[in-house]
Amino acid sequence: MNFGNIGTMMKLQSALKAFNANHPRVMPFFKAVGAEGVKEGMVIEMTVRTPEGKSMTSNIKVQQSDLELIELLKNLNMNE
Repeated sequence: MNFGNIGTMMKLQSALKAFNANHPRVMPFFKAVGAEGVKEGMVIEMTVRTPEGKSMTSNIKVQQSDLELIELLKNLNMNE
């Protein structure tokens, strides 16, 4: 058993809890998207807007390997 990883997982769990408290609409959004089912070929787009008003946008077209990563992340079960 690697106790360093346990410490990292505990820090990650704490950071996610703080993130959810600071941004309460993000996880329900992800859950709603997940309920529809993320599918290969779906486009996920993200826009970042700086305090000065500059916007940067990027997107990905979901591939099979992305779906596999999503499944791995869902299996972490860090909300327990």
